[in-house]
Amino acid sequence: MQHKIATLALGTALALAATTGARADNAHLNDIRIGGYFVHFASSASDITGPYTVPGLNTRIRNTTTLYLGYVRTISSHFAVEFAFGWPPVTHAVAKGPAAVGSVPFNGQEIATVRWLSPTVLFEYNFFNPDARWRPFVGVGVNYTYFYDRSTTAAGAAVSGGPTKIFMPSSVGPAVTAGVKYNLNSRWHIVASYSVAQVNTTLTTDTAGVFRSSKIHFWPNAAVLSVGYSF
Repeated sequence: MQHKIATLALGTALALAATTGARADNAHLNDIRIGGYFVHFASSASDITGPYTVPGLNTRIRNTTTLYLGYVRTISSHFAVEFAFGWPPVTHAVAKGPAAVGSVPFNGQEIATVRWLSPTVLFEYNFFNPDARWRPFVGVGVNYTYFYDRSTTAAGAAVSGGPTKIFMPSSVGPAVTAGVKYNLNSRWHIVASYSVAQVNTTLTTDTAGVFRSSKIHFWPNAAVLSVGYSF
Protein backbone atom coordinates (compact mmCIF):
# COMPACT_ATOMS: atom_id res chain seq x y z
CA MET A 1 0.00 0.00 0.00
CA GLN A 2 2.80 2.46 0.88
CA HIS A 3 4.48 1.80 -2.46
CA LYS A 4 1.17 2.51 -4.25
CA ILE A 5 0.69 5.79 -2.37
CA ALA A 6 4.22 6.95 -3.17
CA THR A 7 3.86 5.98 -6.84
CA LEU A 8 0.50 7.76 -7.09
CA ALA A 9 1.92 10.94 -5.53
CA LEU A 10 4.92 10.92 -7.86
CA GLY A 11 2.76 10.23 -10.91
CA THR A 12 0.33 13.01 -10.01
CA ALA A 13 3.14 15.52 -9.56
CA LEU A 14 4.73 14.55 -12.88
CA ALA A 15 1.42 14.80 -14.70
CA LEU A 16 0.72 18.18 -13.14
CA ALA A 17 4.13 19.50 -14.14
CA ALA A 18 3.80 18.16 -17.68
CA THR A 19 0.31 19.50 -18.32
CA THR A 20 0.66 22.95 -16.76
CA GLY A 21 4.31 23.79 -17.24
CA ALA A 22 3.68 25.31 -20.68
CA ARG A 23 1.63 28.08 -19.05
CA ALA A 24 4.47 29.20 -16.77
CA ASP A 25 5.44 32.84 -16.98
CA ASN A 26 9.10 32.08 -16.27
CA ALA A 27 11.09 31.42 -19.48
CA HIS A 28 13.17 28.80 -17.69
CA LEU A 29 10.85 26.03 -16.55
CA ASN A 30 13.46 23.63 -15.14
CA ASP A 31 15.89 23.90 -12.23
CA ILE A 32 18.54 21.42 -11.18
CA ARG A 33 20.16 21.85 -7.77
CA ILE A 34 23.04 20.35 -5.83
CA GLY A 35 24.11 21.00 -2.27
CA GLY A 36 24.21 19.65 1.25
CA TYR A 37 21.58 17.97 3.44
CA PHE A 38 22.15 18.56 7.16
CA VAL A 39 19.75 16.15 8.88
CA HIS A 40 18.74 16.29 12.55
CA PHE A 41 16.63 13.35 13.74
CA ALA A 42 13.92 14.35 16.20
CA SER A 43 13.13 10.75 17.06
CA SER A 44 11.34 8.67 19.64
CA ALA A 45 11.14 4.91 20.04
CA SER A 46 9.36 2.44 22.25
CA ASP A 47 11.53 0.26 24.48
CA ILE A 48 12.78 -2.91 22.82
CA THR A 49 10.54 -5.84 23.70
CA GLY A 50 10.80 -9.59 23.21
CA PRO A 51 12.09 -12.78 24.83
CA TYR A 52 15.06 -12.49 27.19
CA THR A 53 14.92 -8.68 27.05
CA VAL A 54 15.43 -6.58 30.17
CA PRO A 55 13.25 -3.46 30.60
CA GLY A 56 14.45 -0.01 29.55
CA LEU A 57 16.40 -0.86 26.39
CA ASN A 58 16.02 1.87 23.77
CA THR A 59 17.89 3.59 20.93
CA ARG A 60 18.63 7.01 19.53
CA ILE A 61 19.73 8.04 16.04
CA ARG A 62 22.81 10.13 15.33
CA ASN A 63 22.46 13.18 13.08
CA THR A 64 23.96 12.97 9.61
CA THR A 65 25.03 15.01 6.58
CA THR A 66 24.68 13.96 2.97
CA LEU A 67 24.49 15.20 -0.61
CA TYR A 68 21.29 16.93 -1.79
CA LEU A 69 20.06 16.64 -5.38
CA GLY A 70 16.91 18.38 -6.56
CA TYR A 71 14.87 18.97 -9.67
CA VAL A 72 12.24 21.72 -9.76
CA ARG A 73 9.61 22.08 -12.48
CA THR A 74 7.99 25.50 -12.73
CA ILE A 75 4.21 25.38 -13.22
CA SER A 76 3.37 29.09 -13.18
CA SER A 77 4.86 32.35 -11.95
CA HIS A 78 4.17 31.27 -8.35
CA PHE A 79 3.80 27.47 -8.28
CA ALA A 80 6.38 24.70 -8.76
CA VAL A 81 6.93 21.01 -8.04
CA GLU A 82 10.20 19.92 -6.41
CA PHE A 83 11.62 16.40 -6.51
CA ALA A 84 14.16 16.24 -3.68
CA PHE A 85 16.66 13.42 -3.26
CA GLY A 86 19.57 12.76 -0.92
CA TRP A 87 22.53 10.48 -1.43
CA PRO A 88 21.63 7.51 0.83
CA PRO A 89 23.53 8.15 4.09
CA VAL A 90 24.62 5.64 6.69
CA THR A 91 22.58 6.22 9.86
CA HIS A 92 23.97 5.06 13.19
CA ALA A 93 21.74 3.75 15.99
CA VAL A 94 23.12 4.22 19.50
CA ALA A 95 21.93 2.30 22.57
CA LYS A 96 20.08 4.23 25.27
CA GLY A 97 19.26 2.72 28.64
CA PRO A 98 21.18 0.88 31.37
CA ALA A 99 24.96 1.02 31.41
CA ALA A 100 25.15 -2.72 30.74
CA VAL A 101 22.98 -5.74 30.01
CA GLY A 102 24.47 -8.38 32.23
CA SER A 103 28.19 -8.01 31.65
CA VAL A 104 27.78 -6.50 28.16
CA PRO A 105 28.14 -2.67 27.84
CA PHE A 106 24.97 -1.07 26.48
CA ASN A 107 24.31 2.65 26.99
CA GLY A 108 26.17 4.77 24.40
CA GLN A 109 27.25 1.80 22.28
CA GLU A 110 26.69 1.94 18.53
CA ILE A 111 24.53 -1.15 17.98
CA ALA A 112 23.32 -0.91 14.36
CA THR A 113 23.69 0.92 11.05
CA VAL A 114 21.24 1.36 8.20
CA ARG A 115 21.10 3.17 4.88
CA TRP A 116 17.91 4.84 3.70
CA LEU A 117 16.68 6.25 0.40
CA SER A 118 14.19 9.05 1.00
CA PRO A 119 12.82 10.89 -2.07
CA THR A 120 10.29 13.65 -1.45
CA VAL A 121 7.80 15.34 -3.79
CA LEU A 122 6.85 18.90 -2.77
CA PHE A 123 4.24 21.26 -4.24
CA GLU A 124 5.54 24.78 -3.60
CA TYR A 125 4.28 28.36 -3.65
CA ASN A 126 6.85 31.07 -4.47
CA PHE A 127 6.32 34.62 -3.27
CA PHE A 128 7.09 37.78 -5.32
CA ASN A 129 7.59 37.94 -9.07
CA PRO A 130 9.84 35.52 -11.01
CA ASP A 131 12.38 38.30 -11.71
CA ALA A 132 12.72 39.27 -8.03
CA ARG A 133 16.18 38.84 -6.51
CA TRP A 134 14.81 37.16 -3.35
CA ARG A 135 11.97 34.62 -3.57
CA PRO A 136 10.74 33.00 -0.35
CA PHE A 137 8.69 29.82 -0.75
CA VAL A 138 6.66 27.29 1.22
CA GLY A 139 5.59 23.79 0.25
CA VAL A 140 3.83 20.58 1.24
CA GLY A 141 4.23 17.08 -0.11
CA VAL A 142 4.87 13.39 0.41
CA ASN A 143 7.99 11.59 1.61
CA TYR A 144 8.86 7.94 0.91
CA THR A 145 11.61 6.29 2.95
CA TYR A 146 13.14 2.90 2.09
CA PHE A 147 15.60 1.26 4.50
CA TYR A 148 18.33 -1.11 3.32
CA ASP A 149 21.85 -2.34 4.20
CA ARG A 150 20.60 -2.96 7.72
CA SER A 151 23.20 -4.54 9.99
CA THR A 152 24.19 -4.87 13.64
CA THR A 153 27.60 -3.94 14.95
CA ALA A 154 29.71 -6.22 17.12
CA ALA A 155 28.32 -4.42 20.17
CA GLY A 156 24.77 -4.93 18.92
CA ALA A 157 25.35 -8.64 18.33
CA ALA A 158 26.87 -8.99 21.79
CA VAL A 159 23.91 -7.44 23.58
CA SER A 160 21.45 -9.42 21.39
CA GLY A 161 23.15 -12.73 22.12
CA GLY A 162 24.66 -13.48 18.71
CA PRO A 163 24.51 -12.58 14.98
CA THR A 164 21.32 -10.60 14.36
CA LYS A 165 19.27 -9.67 11.32
CA ILE A 166 17.34 -6.37 11.15
CA PHE A 167 14.04 -5.69 9.38
CA MET A 168 12.54 -2.22 8.86
CA PRO A 169 9.50 -1.69 6.58
CA SER A 170 9.31 1.37 4.33
CA SER A 171 7.44 4.51 5.36
CA VAL A 172 5.20 7.03 3.57
CA GLY A 173 4.37 10.29 5.32
CA PRO A 174 3.73 14.01 4.91
CA ALA A 175 6.49 16.58 4.41
CA VAL A 176 6.65 20.37 4.61
CA THR A 177 9.29 22.89 3.60
CA ALA A 178 10.07 26.60 3.74
CA GLY A 179 12.99 28.48 2.26
CA VAL A 180 14.29 31.29 0.13
CA LYS A 181 15.80 31.43 -3.34
CA TYR A 182 18.36 34.11 -4.21
CA ASN A 183 18.72 34.72 -7.95
CA LEU A 184 22.29 35.53 -8.91
CA ASN A 185 21.21 36.08 -12.52
CA SER A 186 18.60 34.67 -14.91
CA ARG A 187 20.03 31.13 -14.67
CA TRP A 188 22.07 30.69 -11.49
CA HIS A 189 20.66 30.83 -7.98
CA ILE A 190 21.32 29.86 -4.36
CA VAL A 191 18.63 28.19 -2.22
CA ALA A 192 18.42 27.73 1.54
CA SER A 193 15.52 25.71 2.96
CA TYR A 194 14.34 23.79 5.99
CA SER A 195 12.17 20.69 5.63
CA VAL A 196 10.48 18.28 8.02
CA ALA A 197 9.08 14.83 7.15
CA GLN A 198 7.24 12.22 9.18
CA VAL A 199 8.74 8.72 9.13
CA ASN A 200 7.29 5.75 11.03
CA THR A 201 8.67 2.22 11.04
CA THR A 202 9.08 -0.84 13.24
CA LEU A 203 12.53 -2.19 13.99
CA THR A 204 12.44 -6.00 14.24
CA THR A 205 15.50 -8.09 15.04
CA ASP A 206 16.02 -11.82 14.58
CA THR A 207 18.71 -13.49 16.68
CA ALA A 208 18.63 -17.23 15.89
CA GLY A 209 14.83 -17.20 15.86
CA VAL A 210 14.43 -14.86 18.86
CA PHE A 211 12.46 -11.83 17.66
CA ARG A 212 12.51 -8.43 19.35
CA SER A 213 10.95 -5.17 18.20
CA SER A 214 10.66 -1.43 18.76
CA LYS A 215 8.36 1.11 17.12
CA ILE A 216 10.31 4.11 15.82
CA HIS A 217 8.87 7.53 14.99
CA PHE A 218 11.20 10.19 13.70
CA TRP A 219 10.91 13.52 11.99
CA PRO A 220 14.02 14.22 9.92
CA ASN A 221 14.65 17.98 10.12
CA ALA A 222 16.72 18.75 7.03
CA ALA A 223 18.48 22.05 6.46
CA VAL A 224 19.52 22.37 2.82
CA LEU A 225 21.96 24.78 1.17
CA SER A 226 22.25 24.37 -2.57
CA VAL A 227 23.29 25.97 -5.85
CA GLY A 228 20.90 25.75 -8.79
CA TYR A 229 20.85 26.23 -12.55
CA SER A 230 17.73 27.10 -14.58
CA PHE A 231 17.15 26.06 -18.17
